[in-house]
Amino acid sequence: MRILHLSDTHLDRADAPDARRVDATASLRLMLDELRHLRDVDAVVVTGDLADDGSAEAYTALRELVGGFARALDAPVFCTTGNHDERTAFTKVLGSGHLAADGTLRAEPAVDCAAVSTVGGWRFVTLDSLVPGEVYGRLGAAQLDWLRGVLSTPAERGTVLALHHPPIALDLSATQPVFGLRDPGELAAAIRGSDVRVVLAGHYHLQLFGMLESVPVWVTPGVVSRVDLTAAPGTERAVRGASASLVVLGEPGSPMFHTFHARDPQAHETVYELDERRTREFVERRG
Repeated sequence: MRILHLSDTHLDRADAPDARRVDATASLRLMLDELRHLRDVDAVVVTGDLADDGSAEAYTALRELVGGFARALDAPVFCTTGNHDERTAFTKVLGSGHLAADGTLRAEPAVDCAAVSTVGGWRFVTLDSLVPGEVYGRLGAAQLDWLRGVLSTPAERGTVLALHHPPIALDLSATQPVFGLRDPGELAAAIRGSDVRVVLAGHYHLQLFGMLESVPVWVTPGVVSRVDLTAAPGTERAVRGASASLVVLGEPGSPMFHTFHARDPQAHETVYELDERRTREFVERRG
């Protein structure tokens, strides 16, 4: 199983540079063009913050761009919600977020926008960690109960779990410990002893690997920008540069994670930088 993992496209209805001179749609187009030689992809997973403004136009653009790329690979697309997403517009355009290679809907939403599909014996479960109006994420009891029910019957090859907010954090970042998933322990309990082979997430705009008990967790860097951890402690800096990942399962040594970086002439230019005071105020206000 070879999965192209994208996250944090942050498209909007404008299809133009924002106030920080970042053009999210152009970043996605560039990343997909850079990946045009990629072959043997079995699925495309996009882990949230698909839209920056929650507009139907943004989801339509994502469906056309990512869907068109996946169609050439004959690969289905699995999308999750993120904190910038809006459930009504998401479901209006993407349904459950599970789309066949031809763009048709593969599965109905279960709890909120959570859904399940199977590809080549591998089960894909997308979870909805969106808490409207908040930066952090939460799954909640109802969704976790549903997940336990799904996992009670093993899949032929195993399960891939995808959500926006990571259940792990890095103490080098001032924001990750506050803005990640608020109920990681409950998620760990729900997947304990199951056939979950990997958890895929986004949200942090950087690549990060860790473990949720015995299950590998991979956080892919964002498409629209990436957070630069070389900034001074207690501060946060984001820079230009679209990235994506290839996740390989079922082979010796797997799971394996490969990261791609688009050849952007503006890569590494600062998008925003928060000093220690502003970072602390942001965390206190939103955390």
